[in-house]
This record gives sequence, structure tokens and C-alpha cells, in this order.
Amino acid sequence: MSAERFLVLLTRGPEDPDRVTVAWVMANAGLALGKQTVVVLTNEGVRIGDPAVVARIAEPGFEPLERLVAQFLEGGGEVWACTPCVEKRGLSGHLRPEVKLVGAVSAVAFAAEGGLAFSF
Repeated sequence: MSAERFLVLLTRGPEDPDRVTVAWVMANAGLALGKQTVVVLTNEGVRIGDPAVVARIAEPGFEPLERLVAQFLEGGGEVWACTPCVEKRGLSGHLRPEVKLVGAVSAVAFAAEGGLAFSF
């Protein structure tokens, strides 16, 4: 049975630009395969919901993060952020408008209903 959903759980933020970048490469690969794909930002990963943070990340050998995120959103991908993680870090007013605040149940339900999950 082939999974139709692809969830990328991103727990790292700007302190680990390599891992953050690879997570978005994987998310775009999910879309390229025609999978419904969601990136879930948790822990320090919620900082990647801030466009100003994304603009500063460009890992050698990869497209700049800003381009990877734009490609993902333009391709129909969704970005969810952990509500308590966002609130804990005071980022509520800093996230791009496409980021949907969710709780853990949303992410678990998405993966449980025929999805694959990768964690970075």
C-alpha cells in the first residue's frame, strides 16, 4: 500500500541550517511525487515560520531556504506550527500568513490516516 500523505516534522531552527534545508528539500520531493505534504514546525522549528529568519538561511549546495519554502507553498504544500511552541517563543505576530497553528492531534491524525512521517 502506497502512502498518499507525507509529513515532515521539523524540530530545528536557524541554529541547524543544514537540517532545516534538507527538511524542505524532502517536503518538496513529497509534492513532486504527488503526495499531500505538510511541514509541521515544532520546538525551535517554529522559528522557520518567520520570513525574516528564512531569508537568512542559505546552505551551500542547496537552493536558498526562502526559495525552497516558496516552491513548497506554490506547489500546494501546507505549513503547520505547534501552537504552544509558537506562544512559548513569543512568535505569534511574526509567522507568515500561510502558517496554520495546530496542536499535536492534527499532526498525529494526518500521519495516522495513511501517511509517512519524517523528522528533522
